[in-house]
Amino acid sequence: MKQQRWFTPYLLVGPGVLWVLVFAIWPFLNTVILSFTDARPLSAVSFTGVSNYVRLGSDPQFGYALTTSLLYVVVCVPVLTLLPLLLALLVNARVPGVGFFRTGYYFPVVASAVVAAIAWQFLFSGDGIVNQAIQFFGFSDKPIAFLSDRWLLLLCSIGLTVWKGLGYYMVVYLAALGNVGRDLHEAAAMDGAGSARRFWSVTVPGVRGPMALVAVLICTGAIRVFTELYVLTGGSGGPGGQDISIVMLIKQMGSGLTGQIGYSSAISVVLFLLTLVPLAVVGVVNNGEQLREMRDNRAARRALRARATLATTEAAR
Repeated sequence: MKQQRWFTPYLLVGPGVLWVLVFAIWPFLNTVILSFTDARPLSAVSFTGVSNYVRLGSDPQFGYALTTSLLYVVVCVPVLTLLPLLLALLVNARVPGVGFFRTGYYFPVVASAVVAAIAWQFLFSGDGIVNQAIQFFGFSDKPIAFLSDRWLLLLCSIGLTVWKGLGYYMVVYLAALGNVGRDLHEAAAMDGAGSARRFWSVTVPGVRGPMALVAVLICTGAIRVFTELYVLTGGSGGPGGQDISIVMLIKQMGSGLTGQIGYSSAISVVLFLLTLVPLAVVGVVNNGEQLREMRDNRAARRALRARATLATTEAAR
């Protein structure tokens, strides 16, 4: 067998490392550096310290964007964590034609987000199908401003996000449900547990790991929401820009020849820190037992060293 050269592993890994450095690490570091400047296109760059971050505290647009993202997280995380699990339980049954329903539920995932948002816009417009149905059944005598009211527009956008995400997370749960043994459900049923009890005591603990993963994915996606709000608001951020998202604000501030690149970079850094929060929480929860063991081991080693030092001191006396 021919022996490989010493540089062969580096030659194989080199292109991937170079790609990550050029298109991931350097842009990130450059964004952090620009966030401390007043960078603008075609203008000289000067260092401004933390002024961009101080400005965030008094910027009403950033307040609107942060509120939108937080509301997205509060609504989407519980809804998109539990509904796909219930949907997966429904389509996990071995009945004829269940494949048709699985395909139907997954279809919104395949559809383009832009196309889905445009269709949603037609549905909820002033003369859309939803308003026509509401007036036809006599629930209201005039169109409801779904796309021009701040909170209704936000609910429409959240509904679109939930509709598109159900099928994707359903597939994740379907894969996880295969690891939940039927014998556990049968044993719980023999003990007199009902469907709801078996769900909370058998199914949920069996998919706890995938559920945490789904919650993190939903949380980070909700913080970085863009397409749904951008299309439904026409890029304006809704009435008075109150439904703008953080990503939309970054685009708005950094675009054009008069774009405030330094300020948009500061918003990008804040967005990065916000997305780290759910990852850190899940990491601590998942590795909590290991962290406690490490802490206990360190405490035990310190106690042993203290006893050894005390014994050495007494022997010297």
